[in-house]
Amino acid sequence: MPEFSDIELLAFLDEQLGSEDSARIEEAIREYPELHQRLVRLRGQNVAGLHTIGAIWRREHLSCPDRGLLRRYLLNELVGEHRDYIRFHLEEIGCRVCNANYDDLSQAISQEQDARTRRRRMFQTSAGHLK
Repeated sequence: MPEFSDIELLAFLDEQLGSEDSARIEEAIREYPELHQRLVRLRGQNVAGLHTIGAIWRREHLSCPDRGLLRRYLLNELVGEHRDYIRFHLEEIGCRVCNANYDDLSQAISQEQDARTRRRRMFQTSAGHLK
C-alpha cells in the first residue's frame, strides 16, 4: 500500500490537493480498504473536534495570501520574498483555493484592461468631433 501522511489525506478530504495527487489517493482508496478506513477515522477526528494546530492552519487557510496580495502578484508589483512565496504557494504547493482566486483575479484584470482600452479608443475616435 502506498504511504500517505495524515496531512496529505486531510488535504485530500478538504479538496486542497492538486488533481494528480487527488487522483493518486483516489486510486489507492479503491485498491486498499484499510486506507479508506484510515480516511474515515481522520474525518471522524476532525468532526469530533480533535483539532491540531496544523488542521486549524489548513482549514482557516492561514498560509494563503489574501486577494490583494494575489492581485499585486498578478500585476508584478511584488518583489523578493513576497513574490517567491506566492509563486511557491501557487505552483509548488498547488493550493486550490489560491489558484481559483488567482484565475478569478486574472480574468478580472484582463476585463479591466479591455475596458480601459475600449474607453481610450472611443475617446481617441471622438476627440476630433469635440470642439
